[in-house]
Amino acid sequence: MAPSDGRLLVGRIGAAHGIKGEVRVQSFTEDPLALVSYGPLMTNKAGLTIRILAARTTTNVLVARIEGVNDRSAAEKLNGVELYIDRALLPEIDDEDDFYHADLLGLRAQLADGTSLGTVSAIPNYGAGDILEVRDERSGDTFLYPFTKAVVPEIRVRDGYLVIAPPIEADPGEEEPD
Repeated sequence: MAPSDGRLLVGRIGAAHGIKGEVRVQSFTEDPLALVSYGPLMTNKAGLTIRILAARTTTNVLVARIEGVNDRSAAEKLNGVELYIDRALLPEIDDEDDFYHADLLGLRAQLADGTSLGTVSAIPNYGAGDILEVRDERSGDTFLYPFTKAVVPEIRVRDGYLVIAPPIEADPGEEEPD
């Protein structure tokens, strides 16, 4: 989610890795190693800026060496720190079919006939793919939709909306497939 100040969340520091001050980093970028190239990263801790000196990928996270962090104790203090970049550092997108997830936050979600479903409030991913979280301002309810081309067939960032084709619920009398 993007804070209102134009920063984009690009990663989160996790547990210390080893005894020489390396940390595990969960990257939210398409190319996890891109975090190294962004230069100093802003954080959610006042006055703390982080520069990743080197990183390598493992099965599901980056292992990074951070400037000024030279032992496990210092690395452990960074657990949970969120990493941000300024949105202005990212290249502008020319193709209307391309977008950054942060560009979808706040878009109006509607059915193909224009019926409003609410506003995109988050795009979580719990391991099985991205999910659109849509909040209905009228009721305060939140609805989750798989972020797939079948369910979200049209995204119009410049026009301020996206179209959702909700999956059809199974008939309660039908048996689930084996």
